[in-house]
Amino acid sequence: MRKRTTLLATAAATAAAALAMAVPAGAVPAAPQPLSHVQIANHFDLAAGQMPENIALLPDGRANVTFAGSRQVAQITPGGGTRILATLPAPADGGVRTPALGFPLTTGIVQAPDGSTYVLYATGTADLTGLWRLSPGKAPQRLAALPANGLPNGLAFDPQSKQLYITDSVLGTVWTVPLSGGRPTAWSTAPELAAAGFLGANGAKVHDGALWVSNLDKGTLVRIPICHGNRAGAPQVKASGLAGIDDFAFTGRGNEVLATLDAPNKVVLIRPDGTHTTVLDTDGGLQNPTSVALRGNEVYVLNAAYTTAKDPNLLLARLDGYR
Repeated sequence: MRKRTTLLATAAATAAAALAMAVPAGAVPAAPQPLSHVQIANHFDLAAGQMPENIALLPDGRANVTFAGSRQVAQITPGGGTRILATLPAPADGGVRTPALGFPLTTGIVQAPDGSTYVLYATGTADLTGLWRLSPGKAPQRLAALPANGLPNGLAFDPQSKQLYITDSVLGTVWTVPLSGGRPTAWSTAPELAAAGFLGANGAKVHDGALWVSNLDKGTLVRIPICHGNRAGAPQVKASGLAGIDDFAFTGRGNEVLATLDAPNKVVLIRPDGTHTTVLDTDGGLQNPTSVALRGNEVYVLNAAYTTAKDPNLLLARLDGYR
C-alpha cells in the first residue's frame, strides 16, 4: 500500500509541475458568488487510492463515482454513505505503462437509461484499457478495447444516437462506441484536442447538438458540432485562459458552464461569451477538483487531492439565482 501511495504521489507531483507551468498569473479573477452553502459531504480514503475522478448522478438522489487510484467505482447515498460497486482487474505489470501517469486508473463515468453504468479504464495494457459496463448483479464487462498507448478520460452519452463519446487525453482523439459496445471509431482528431506537454482532451458533454470537450493543457473549452450521420463538424474554441481545466457541467442557462480547474484549485463560471469568473477556491475546501455535476441548483464537486495529498472529498454547494 505504501509503495502504491508513493507511486501515485510521484505521478501527481509530475502532473502538478506540468500544470503549474501552464497557469498564467491572474488568469481567473476571484469572485465568491454565485455558489453558496458550501459544505463537504463525504471524505474519502487517500491511502486506499480513493481519489474521485468523475461522477454520474442517479435519478433517486444517489451518485456513482470513479476512484482513480483504487480502480474502483463507488456509489454515494444522500445520507453520505459510500458503497463500492466494483473493482476493475489489476494489470499484470501494476499499470506502470499507463501513459502520462504510470498507474492504472478509472476515469469517465455515465449512467445509461437501463440502469447500467459505463466507465473508462486506462492501464497501459491492451487486455484491459477501454470502455467497461457495470450491470446490476453481473461482473464488470469490457465492451470496447481502446489503444493501450492512450489515456481514455472523458465519457459522454448522446441519447439520440445511442453513442458514447470518449476523449483520449494522450492521443488527442474523440472515439465513439455504440451503447451496445463494439469497435471504437475515431470521431475527431482535430488539433484542438491535442496535448501540449501533458494531457489534452479531457472532459466531455453532449449539449445542444454538439460535443463539448475541455483541453487541460491548452486551457480551452471546445464545441464540436454533431452533424448528420454522426460526423464531427469543425471545432470552435468557446473559451480560453482556463489552464488546468478538467471536467465541466452546463448550468441549465444556455451555454453557461461550471468547470473545475484541477491544479489551480478553482471552480469557474464560464459565460456564453467565453469570459469566466472564479466562484470557488481553496477557501471553500477545494483539493484538486476533478469533476462537477448539477442536480437542480445543487452542485456536486469531486476533489481528488492529487497534489494537495490531504483530503479527497465530495463537496456540495448551491447555485444561487438559477433555475
